Amino acid sequence: MRAVQVTRFGGPEVLTIDDVADPTPDAGQILVEVDLAGVAYGDVIVRSGRYPLPLPWTPGLEVGGRVIAVGSDADRDLIGRTVVATTVGQRGGYAERAIVSADYTFPLPDGLPLDIALTVFQAGAVARGLLAEMRVGSSDIVLITAAAGRIGSLLVQLAKSAGATVIGAASGEKSAAVRDFGADHALDYGLAEWPYRVRELTGGRGVDVALDAIGGETAQQALTAVADGGGRIGLYGFASGRWPDLDARTLASRGLTVSGPLGAVVRKSDAEQRDDAAQALAAAARGELTPRIHARFPLAQAAAAHREIEQRHSIGAVLITG
Repeated sequence: MRAVQVTRFGGPEVLTIDDVADPTPDAGQILVEVDLAGVAYGDVIVRSGRYPLPLPWTPGLEVGGRVIAVGSDADRDLIGRTVVATTVGQRGGYAERAIVSADYTFPLPDGLPLDIALTVFQAGAVARGLLAEMRVGSSDIVLITAAAGRIGSLLVQLAKSAGATVIGAASGEKSAAVRDFGADHALDYGLAEWPYRVRELTGGRGVDVALDAIGGETAQQALTAVADGGGRIGLYGFASGRWPDLDARTLASRGLTVSGPLGAVVRKSDAEQRDDAAQALAAAARGELTPRIHARFPLAQAAAAHREIEQRHSIGAVLITG
């Protein structure tokens, strides 16, 4: 079969198509014929060498497609069904076929298109988990950076569903899309004054909660927009390439809480993570959670898909087609 392989870390050009042996599912595994694979920023980080995994490596944690074989203890009734699932091992979803975890495989809900299900099941589960860890409630004003991204756009929708007031921030023209996702206010963090605008929108007080996936200067600016005396910020990514520099004395004097909510989300029990994914799929099937598909790239153009994300052109999800 054809699969994208990374044999050395570097730019998008290191994503090459190779012929590799067909995988065989072991116990607890399922073999899926891949129709779609999600492209996550985590794929970019690993490929660049900033979070190296053993090589050779095939990116793609999330896949959607038809089950063609199951391991010895997996449900044989899944054969022939269309599912979304997470991959296991060094071979990910940028391939014609992929091995996935039987424990994290979800049949496609009736009436839900595969691309929507793929975009929602994992990203929606993460978004639900992040908001729960940050204890977001109906009385909160919430700042979300990267609010036009795949997870950010779902955070906006879920925070609004919880009754919170949402200020979404994105770069340049993407900030216009943030309102489409339901944010009460949309800001361009390419403008130096955006943290002061957050203060203006909150009557000078600042936000109760901030969730940041950018890191670096953007995270530090978001920190200035958090309310003193109990405000909290969750750092769950570093798309800029670095984490923010935090000063403990400043945090203590302002009475702020800084956390890494994603670390807590990924350490939840398997049952809790499955429930978050199932709830996200159910919300999408009801039309309550609506992801945006930015672009689709064929397998041979995986490098172009990575460039689209790295250059921050994407609004919503980027997919690889089988």
